[in-house]
Amino acid sequence: MARVSLDLNQKLVISCVKERQPGVSSSVQLYKKKKNQQNVTSRVLVLGGTGRVGGSTAIALSKLSPDLQLLVAGRNREKGARLVETLGENSEFVEVDFDDEKALKAALNDVDLVVHATGPFQQTEKCTVLEAAISTETAYLDVCDDSSYAFRAKSFHQKAVAANIPAITTGGIYPGVSNVMAAELVRTARSESMEPERLRFFYYTAGSGGAGPTILATSFLLLGEEVVAYNRGEVVKLKPYTGMLNVDFGKGIGKRNVYLLNLPEVRSIHENLGIPSVSARFGTAPFFWNWGMEAMTNLFPGEVLRDKGKVQQLVQLFDPLVRAVDGIAGERVSMRVDLECKDGRSTVGIFSHKRLSQSVGTSTAAFALAMLEGSTMPGVWFPEEPEGIAIDARELLLKRAAEGTINFVMNKPPWMVETDPQEFGLGIYM
Repeated sequence: MARVSLDLNQKLVISCVKERQPGVSSSVQLYKKKKNQQNVTSRVLVLGGTGRVGGSTAIALSKLSPDLQLLVAGRNREKGARLVETLGENSEFVEVDFDDEKALKAALNDVDLVVHATGPFQQTEKCTVLEAAISTETAYLDVCDDSSYAFRAKSFHQKAVAANIPAITTGGIYPGVSNVMAAELVRTARSESMEPERLRFFYYTAGSGGAGPTILATSFLLLGEEVVAYNRGEVVKLKPYTGMLNVDFGKGIGKRNVYLLNLPEVRSIHENLGIPSVSARFGTAPFFWNWGMEAMTNLFPGEVLRDKGKVQQLVQLFDPLVRAVDGIAGERVSMRVDLECKDGRSTVGIFSHKRLSQSVGTSTAAFALAMLEGSTMPGVWFPEEPEGIAIDARELLLKRAAEGTINFVMNKPPWMVETDPQEFGLGIYM
């Protein structure tokens, strides 16, 4: 089985974590010394703040930490003004053209953290915001859900270390919170001398989750990507939206069909946590949306589904229908993470919420607050990387992210969380 391997820089960082004083964050101490803002209220810039995900993140941050100064960045001044009115006096709107490097860097001046929520990330060739953050010595967090982009961001690790900048990629709800759930399941199993063998991510969202056209575009673009999974340490490449499984997401959600998709947490969990077999599946409701996604995979050539321009045309075509159905389907979201060990024992984590549009903001805000509190060491990290390096207090992050959930459980056997476990007799359930 593959083991987690750390480069020299990571080993040095771990050493720094072990040597630091209890309750003192080395990363934030050094970072704020460099920014010379030890006693100044933290300023957070939310790029894409006028969108559904960015706006939800700004609202969650204002509730979780009212003293934060929030800069909402976007192209739509009218939307920005309305959001700022909702957020209150500690916020302001900043009109930013993300394609203008000079304007982007100017927006990052005197900012402690930038939250990059301007998706979709699929087919994006450059990490423009991350590069600007490193250049201006600004901490960075994104809600990326694309494998290529996430590992491109990871390639800037050494530059971020040199600039003494903490950065987290894939820090939203899924991937993001789901990665931390997986890391905690693995940590607990190994602490009990169990050897993890297979980890599976299962995701469910009703309709579009109320998260707008960007989520719809992301879904279509993912249908153009070959699925990467791992089986006993070997890479397996599969057709998207195949391999259907009927998965029980527990109370409030029940059993749902889910299908294979190419998501970045599969590779990052395999590499960072050393799990031999990893895969991810996603499903939606009503059931005919799943049929539609299967049909698109079979009817449209891959190059069409990888073309952002053509996908945007499809989004404009389908969006009115999706909005109409959303009113009936709602926007419930659920994540189930299953860990199987070599001795046959299994543990499960479940996270379910009535509203994705709210939960994604709360989850992203939980990462942002962790970083502002000094939870992240300099470098570019995935959420599941060693505790004390990426996220210093996983339990606190999960507690914040789980605010408002209808069901949140960790490290339970499957029969304790499923809605209809099968009894085999003598009190044994499967």
